[in-house]
Amino acid sequence: MDAWIWIVIAVVAIAAVLLIAVMAMRKRQTSHLQERFGSEYDRAVDDAGDQRDAERELRDREKRHDELDITPLSGDARARYADEWAGVQARFVDEPEDAVRDADRLVQQVMGERGYPKDDDFERRAADVSVDHPDVVENYREGHALWRRYDEANGDGQTEDLRQAMVHFRALFEELLEGDRVREVS
Repeated sequence: MDAWIWIVIAVVAIAAVLLIAVMAMRKRQTSHLQERFGSEYDRAVDDAGDQRDAERELRDREKRHDELDITPLSGDARARYADEWAGVQARFVDEPEDAVRDADRLVQQVMGERGYPKDDDFERRAADVSVDHPDVVENYREGHALWRRYDEANGDGQTEDLRQAMVHFRALFEELLEGDRVREVS
């Protein structure tokens, strides 16, 4: 009987150690995702309604991202895009709708040249870019939402929506243009 008691104690001790190790690993993984994604982590949890589902989605984003070849723009490409953006911004006063449409197109073009997939739907593009740019991806979403709301109103929307969309697109555009800071997975 003494041997069985020691076996049970050993099994319980091993199970406790394994449970502690699993909990520590999950905590480390959560900390990693929170650090990497910042406010995007909170948004993912809110959208998923469950921390585990959100963390699974964020890990999936990281895996997809690891398969991409994200590179900084060349100096010439960066200068060319900066000039094109300046032209789009200058046109905003006289042609706000066309300028915002071109700003959206230009952001997608830069994303494509950097190596992000450009044929996917909007949410997929936002998810992909969130891995490297979690602090400004919300600007991309907001700019896109404002642009869509204006566009769906068949041009009867508010010019202020267009102005705000332009501001939001610019935040991501500038971050993408920098590009030297392609994040390393830690």
